[in-house]
Amino acid sequence: MMIEQTRVIKTEDQYQNYLSEVQSLLMSGPQIGGEDSERLELLTVLLENYENQKFPVEAPDPITAIKFRMQEKGLRQADLIPYFGTRSRVSEVLSGKRPLTLQMIRALSVGLGISAETLIGLPEEERTTQQEIDWSRFPAKEMVARGWIQKAAGRAKRSIEEQVQEFISQIGWQLGDAAFKRNISGEAFSPTTKYALYAWLSRVIQRAREQKSVVGTFDESILSSQTLRELAQLSWFDDGPKLAIEYLEKIGICVVIEPHLKGTMLDGAALKDVDGTPVIGLTIRHDRLDNFWFTLLHEVVHIWKHVGEDDTFMDDLDSSASTDKREAEANRLAREALIPRVAWKRSQAYLSPSKEAIDELSRKLRVSPAIIAGRIRREKGNYRLFADLVGHGEVSKVLFNRGEEGAK
Repeated sequence: MMIEQTRVIKTEDQYQNYLSEVQSLLMSGPQIGGEDSERLELLTVLLENYENQKFPVEAPDPITAIKFRMQEKGLRQADLIPYFGTRSRVSEVLSGKRPLTLQMIRALSVGLGISAETLIGLPEEERTTQQEIDWSRFPAKEMVARGWIQKAAGRAKRSIEEQVQEFISQIGWQLGDAAFKRNISGEAFSPTTKYALYAWLSRVIQRAREQKSVVGTFDESILSSQTLRELAQLSWFDDGPKLAIEYLEKIGICVVIEPHLKGTMLDGAALKDVDGTPVIGLTIRHDRLDNFWFTLLHEVVHIWKHVGEDDTFMDDLDSSASTDKREAEANRLAREALIPRVAWKRSQAYLSPSKEAIDELSRKLRVSPAIIAGRIRREKGNYRLFADLVGHGEVSKVLFNRGEEGAK
């Protein structure tokens, strides 16, 4: 029977016939890439779809899910100690004598890739279904172009939408509405950009998890106005953007550079992963030093002051229409760290802007002249002023094409 004659399974007889054919094909050991191999793959997909519809599998309880993942990964109870704390707790949880704690759920969700909903043990009727999300609205073509998912080829291959679902589920937010449960704030977020922003956010979290091995332990008490000021003064160095990212990683904050997706007006984002690790995502949408430093400090303030367990800030810093007090506070503290208000108001750079005045204030504050030039352009609403001082192209040059490094 040729592949073109294959039909969607509608009857039990058809199911049994296809099942018998699959068994025969498996026994013959078809050559990979050959016609029999392709038919085997197609029949397997059709059988799985029919079985899923006719014999739906109930979601596993938390302990069953953990044991299944242990078997799948070849893990012993001792391998779970990092997630539970002690050997005795592992034994007690797996035997049902001790319930999972929130900290355990977070650790298992990240470490073993088991969904938080499964670990919490919500009954199926309380789970959000996949149909509540229109997966076709994700920017699949751009995701394929960036290598996030693979291009579908052939009738028997996984569909693009299935790959998008898997891509989103990898970050442990689950499919359905749970993937969108976070409280999204910021001017970059809108109903029309929702799907693209969630795809970008998922990618940022995946990359942040890959970087965690080089990131220190985060201590919220380390963040302060002094921390912001120290970050700002790193702008004085030619390789300042690189030094700033290393500084933040040292104190436990992941920084990911991921270009924005088409149609989104996104400069940066701030959030915490499910294990509490703070993450800052930057797009370098405007490849300028002044934009980089203001965006970075703005997002650090969000981590310091505003980001909770389920909060994410996605910022378009070109916008001036926000009435969110948290955005206003992030703007104010970032501005103050970069150029203290008193010094700004008394400076010639503010009173009578010129290149000489910018250079003078830059040396006094030990911050990049690009930051001062950017402040003048922003306040005057004239972005043709001092265009040669704001560091066009310098951010990507430092971060991706590192040339000579050193202090100014």
